Amino acid sequence: MCELYSKQETLALRRKHIGSEANDLALRLARQFRGHQDVITLDHAYHGHLSSLIEISPYKFQKGKDVKKEFVHVAPAPDTYRGKYREDHADPASAYADEVKKIIDEAHNSGRKIAAFIAESMQSCGGQIIPPAGYFQKVAEYVRGAGGVFIADEVQVGFGRVGKHFWSFQMFGEDFVPDIVTMGKPMGNGHPMACVVTTKEIAEAFSASGMEYFNTYGGNPVSSAVGLAVLDVIKNEDLQGNATRVGNYLTDLLNKQKTKHTLIGDIRGVGLFIGIDLVKDHQQRTPATAEAQHIIYKMKEKRVLLSADGPHRNVLKIKPPMCFTEEDAKFMVEQLDGILTGLEEATGAETESGISKNTPCRAKMPKEAQSELLRDSSLESRENPSQKRNGLCTDSLLSKRLRT
Repeated sequence: MCELYSKQETLALRRKHIGSEANDLALRLARQFRGHQDVITLDHAYHGHLSSLIEISPYKFQKGKDVKKEFVHVAPAPDTYRGKYREDHADPASAYADEVKKIIDEAHNSGRKIAAFIAESMQSCGGQIIPPAGYFQKVAEYVRGAGGVFIADEVQVGFGRVGKHFWSFQMFGEDFVPDIVTMGKPMGNGHPMACVVTTKEIAEAFSASGMEYFNTYGGNPVSSAVGLAVLDVIKNEDLQGNATRVGNYLTDLLNKQKTKHTLIGDIRGVGLFIGIDLVKDHQQRTPATAEAQHIIYKMKEKRVLLSADGPHRNVLKIKPPMCFTEEDAKFMVEQLDGILTGLEEATGAETESGISKNTPCRAKMPKEAQSELLRDSSLESRENPSQKRNGLCTDSLLSKRLRT
């Protein structure tokens, strides 16, 4: 595992049970290493369900009754499609990194010290966000300069999912190596496993605290055998290569759908980690939230499981099993095409033939129908947000229009 992580020889590995435990231990390691407490996290980030992780997960605490703790600092997500600095910015990586630098400076001015910056190498719950090149290097420089460490959360995006690299953070260049890396669910292919990888220096500082780390099932023979078997399958069945080939094929299919359907604003992703940002207006990039919920519900009826996330819950998340084939990809896109076509017909959206290349694409619908759709979405959100997250939204007015 250490060989797969980095060429460095000064690494320590601690096996754990679930991804949340891995991230919790990463925080403890970081805080013990320098004696600092504060953590910088990304807006709409999610790092686990333990109390210590909910505290640093805006995805959770912004929706609940908890308030942001004073030791938690939230930086803008490096989203170049919908965020503060977009693709037309001269240097979005530096601009987003400077936001982190501002947080560090403000914390220091208030007498606080930074223990860690934590981020998924590619933000999943945040809406399938791929940071611009150079962003992590600059953030790591600022954080380390402030005495903190960089934690890369690979729980959802590690183990070859991006195809070309085994770890997603490797996409950002050989000059970027996190201080701590956490991993989880892909490690056991369904068997509960996780681990933390860090430098020898950080691990020894933690051990020097006198508090022994203990996990009842940590490093047990069964889990160890499972983890080794998963690594063998990834290598022997060339699942990394499959992620690249099928991911490229799927992305090409989806980009063709983008030229056909006005609801598709952006296709982004690497390997088998892809997001479809749905919009009502291409120029304004107005999130198509209700439409996204309708699509995942209808896709489930077609035996295709998707979910929608991002700050506006309008981004379709595609993270299939690593054994996903081109045939599977074709089937998924065919179902999506049919649902989008029916949805656009029902809501009066323009078709490909009616779109001028010089005119911003707009999904048009009568004002009355538009307000009903928004009211429907608002009601679903208030009635049962957990069902909405899992695509189990109620059969709304939008669905009824499609059946008539």
